[in-house]
Amino acid sequence: MAEKDTGKQDQNDDQTTQSSLVQKIQQLGQSSVPTAPDSNIHILSIIGQVEGHVQLPPQNKTTKYEHLIPQIVAVEQNPKIEGLIIILNTVGGDVEAGLALSEMLASLSKPTVSIVLGGGHSIGVPIAVSANYSFITPSATMTIHPIRLTGLVIGVPQTFEYLDKMQERVIQFVTTHSNIEEAKFKELMFEKGNLTRDIGTNVIGTDAVSYGLIDGIGGVKEAIKKLNELIGIYKQEGKMIQ
Repeated sequence: MAEKDTGKQDQNDDQTTQSSLVQKIQQLGQSSVPTAPDSNIHILSIIGQVEGHVQLPPQNKTTKYEHLIPQIVAVEQNPKIEGLIIILNTVGGDVEAGLALSEMLASLSKPTVSIVLGGGHSIGVPIAVSANYSFITPSATMTIHPIRLTGLVIGVPQTFEYLDKMQERVIQFVTTHSNIEEAKFKELMFEKGNLTRDIGTNVIGTDAVSYGLIDGIGGVKEAIKKLNELIGIYKQEGKMIQ
């Protein structure tokens, strides 16, 4: 009887292993994936469209800001996490949700580094500059344009004033947390002829650095190296990294 039970258990284990293997192949396209060792660095990825107060269609690739907020708070509270890397490849999204994430990241006491891969457009710009040090890959781009509304718009002066104030919040945040001049940022934001049927500028990696919007050109290697430097400074000085 015991032998039969053992045989059934082995058969169940084999089926579980096969099922797990099939799931990995279906989800990841391969049977095994490398696992990262226990690290003092947390990775926060912001991919697709930043979803805020309005739920987007299911076919949209989104990053829900209510999922990121607990992670950011946990990074601040967890003593094992000494630094944060923010990886961005986003088309933008909800303005207030993006600003909320930007303010939270900027207020962390622990060192932070951001990398713009592919694109960091629209509200992705404030998120990218919210880190203590920002990188952009040479082929990545950042689209800077005025704020726009979708849905019902009331044609009264107050609507324009509301938009103008919201836009000013974005401008002030970006210029405060980067080295770009306010006049230059506004010039890029209201540029005509750069974007097809739109106002604004598509800034590539090297130009983003030359304008002072992003701190340096680089990818994962450079970001991890810089973050470890900032962690070392943080430990030595025992105070908030600015």
